[in-house]
Amino acid sequence: MMRSHSIRPQTVRTWYRIHKWSSLICTAFLLIACITGLPLVFSEQLEAILEPHVAPAQAMPGASVANVDAMVATTQARFPSLHPYNVYWDDDEPRVFVNMSPSDRPKDGDIKQAVFDVHTGKLLELPQDKFSILGFLLTLHSELFLGLPGELIMGAMALSFVISLLSGALVYGPFMRNLRFGTYRANGKPRTRWFDLHNLLGIVTLTWAVVVGATGVMNALSTPLFGLWRAQVMPAILAPYQGKPQPTHFSSVDAAVQTVATALPQMKITSVLFPNSVFGSPQHYLVWTAGRTPLTSRLMTPVLVDVQTGALTISQSLPWYLRLLEVSRPLHFGDYGGLPLRILWALFDIALIVVLSSGVYLWLVRRKAPLEKELNRLVAADEKSVAQQIEVAR
Repeated sequence: MMRSHSIRPQTVRTWYRIHKWSSLICTAFLLIACITGLPLVFSEQLEAILEPHVAPAQAMPGASVANVDAMVATTQARFPSLHPYNVYWDDDEPRVFVNMSPSDRPKDGDIKQAVFDVHTGKLLELPQDKFSILGFLLTLHSELFLGLPGELIMGAMALSFVISLLSGALVYGPFMRNLRFGTYRANGKPRTRWFDLHNLLGIVTLTWAVVVGATGVMNALSTPLFGLWRAQVMPAILAPYQGKPQPTHFSSVDAAVQTVATALPQMKITSVLFPNSVFGSPQHYLVWTAGRTPLTSRLMTPVLVDVQTGALTISQSLPWYLRLLEVSRPLHFGDYGGLPLRILWALFDIALIVVLSSGVYLWLVRRKAPLEKELNRLVAADEKSVAQQIEVAR
């Protein structure tokens, strides 16, 4: 005996309710994320316009690299009340940033920075503390100015968004069962036109939206995930140092960089965190490295160098969950494919803003007859049709 595989009305109604409430829960937060994310997609281009800086001198290929210790000493002389926090290298220009801080866990505004030419070691500028529109948008986008609680809230909203997308895709079929794919009834009533536009843009942007939503969840979990990694790795590394005083004299950071470069010739140095009891080790330089190819440049490998002896203590790959995080970060803003991919990301972002806005509109002007009844009618009609076809086949 043949059985119908059509979706039961009760199942469709359940998925519709999941879609409706998961969408309503996250819509306001998603609109904030989409609106702030649109300019952030072009952050590199906007930064050059909104935040101009002193450019380093042109250098010939293979030019020598200046001593990092001298850069740190120069910065220390400029900010004698602070201590070295970290050093990092610009991905796009031959510049080195040296940051000074009053503590191992600096607050907003605590960091003082000096920028140097990689090759000449010349001090290019001391950036002044000033309002950054891109920094404002990024903080609002990622944590709502609430710190870790804000990150977790946005992560929960991103997860709710993914649920709404998947449930919406399951509901899309019954709603469009008697219409062609991508139908837009331009002559219909306003609610009908908004309904068709909501469905059309929703299904077109589905895959992209799921990717951005899922990577948004991963990005929101970065702080606890890195905290988990440190809790798993650091106790064993620091066990031999138990009882020893925290060092006050550091070996050459430049020598530490050279040690890591020699040990990992296939990697490039991206940053060095000075001894730090919160985000690293109080007994080591934490040297971050990345691959040299477009793909491996997103895969980071941390290296610990003893701050007193200058010896390489440990070098190991990050666990799978942090590698997944590092790969997902650039995908969230379309950083993998240059300007063309950024433009595509921006177009999808605008489409998603329309989807979210139209969803709010449809909820506010919903008809007296609930959509669940319409779903039941459509699915029931389809089941009746299938049943008749089975009867004829007998």
